[in-house]
Amino acid sequence: MTDPGLELVEVVDLDGNVVEVTTRADVRAGNLRHRCTYVGVVTGDDALVVHQRAHWKDVYPGAWDVCFGGICSVGEDWVTSARRELVEEAGLLARSLIELGPVVYEGDDGRMVGRVYLVRSDDAITCPDGEVIAVDRVPLADLDQWLADHRLCPDSEQLALPLMRHYLAKE
Repeated sequence: MTDPGLELVEVVDLDGNVVEVTTRADVRAGNLRHRCTYVGVVTGDDALVVHQRAHWKDVYPGAWDVCFGGICSVGEDWVTSARRELVEEAGLLARSLIELGPVVYEGDDGRMVGRVYLVRSDDAITCPDGEVIAVDRVPLADLDQWLADHRLCPDSEQLALPLMRHYLAKE
């Protein structure tokens, strides 16, 4: 594996316009705003697929996440990024992505603009790239208790989870 810190990343303004391109290491060190995608996976029997991040990850190592996703590649559109991240992290090909909306996260641990998507899938989660070390399926009815018992990635919890809950409540 190549050094992820050398990956080129677009630094963006609040509207998602590219300001400059620099390394992932510089983005992390300077807490520079960048673009990210978030993809929630819900099974046919209404369980949310959650996963634990590898301990070597540069942000939220070992934390649980309610979405697959990550930093958009330079020049990559939102949907392409979401599909790529879903394949890389979960081994899933999204037949159809439901866009839930744009989001902005401004924290001491990261700054990003993003898009949240949802996919329905009962396909096997294979986690081919090693970024995920554990996977679970949490029935939506049990989600609040599960959330209370696990350390989560705050961006996904604050940004994606409310949009997913709102969409699923209307379904």
